[in-house]
Amino acid sequence: MCEACMDWQHLETFSFGDSPALADELATLVLAGIKTATCWAAVEGVKTEPGKLTVMLSGDGQPLAVIKTVEVTLRRFDEVDASFAYDEGEDDRSLASWREGHRRYFTRLGQFSQDMMLYCERFRIAERLTDL
Repeated sequence: MCEACMDWQHLETFSFGDSPALADELATLVLAGIKTATCWAAVEGVKTEPGKLTVMLSGDGQPLAVIKTVEVTLRRFDEVDASFAYDEGEDDRSLASWREGHRRYFTRLGQFSQDMMLYCERFRIAERLTDL
């Protein structure tokens, strides 16, 4: 089955971030080709694996794109490198801004510690579902 012809309506869905506004902001970066990576606290468990397809939603739940996981690694917060921070595509894409932004994010979720474990995912758009 070609990715461009996939029946995406039966795939698992997700949105980035912890609010509709952040979901929209990060989805815009994905659709622009700027954000090609994400991470989450390892205590949340493994959410994907290479080759898995999921549907990225907007903050109001609209399907925007099918995302294909390319890579998943497990590493400590303080071991995330500049390359991964750049691929996350947020702020000025520097490691310093990544650390600050993600420290705030994981603190809001009650999960932050300097040595917390993260699942770090790289992905690509397999199919756009919107013209945005």
